[in-house]
Amino acid sequence: MPADSAERETSRTPRTARGVQTRSRIVQSAARLFYVKGVSATTLDDVRTASGTSKSQLYNHFQDKAELIHAVIDVQAKIVLAREEDSLGRVRTLGGLRRWRNAVVQTCSLQGGAYGCTLGSMSIELSDSDEKSREALAAAFDTWQRLLAGALIRLRELGVLSADAKPDDLATGLLAALQGGYLLAQNGHNSRPMAVALDMALAHVESFARR
Repeated sequence: MPADSAERETSRTPRTARGVQTRSRIVQSAARLFYVKGVSATTLDDVRTASGTSKSQLYNHFQDKAELIHAVIDVQAKIVLAREEDSLGRVRTLGGLRRWRNAVVQTCSLQGGAYGCTLGSMSIELSDSDEKSREALAAAFDTWQRLLAGALIRLRELGVLSADAKPDDLATGLLAALQGGYLLAQNGHNSRPMAVALDMALAHVESFARR
């Protein structure tokens, strides 16, 4: 980070508990709006109104919309990856992998398939126009893929999957099925495409099961 950017960032770092709460409220409000309305359709005035903050408060914490977007990506990536780490970290059987699939599909179903993946949706909007956002989102997806691969490596080490299973490739397939499923579910407002995509990807994983 250039020296002047670092200085600006430091100057906007909250120094009081109240400042931390205000910043958090702004980021959380922006995250909800980005998820429901989309990044491009959400204005800073929308965020200010939703967070109950003044223009001066908002600009005290964020220089511009781009800086707010980057903060939202950071927070949302941490939330998603913490959830996935907790869920995938418990996988010890193929049934455990199915339970992970069921939880994801159920969450999608509860919102009628709408809105998609919080990280995937931002990636579609931002990856070709904002390199910093693209890099942050790419890093999040890379971590997500590694979490899936870690679960599959564990299954191979436990003898659930055969030695010729390739965890990295299988994890990439699962993540692609998940994200493609999110997109189709969002478009159709129906979680069934996600369920079908994940079932096909899991069937391929299960083809490596030791008999």
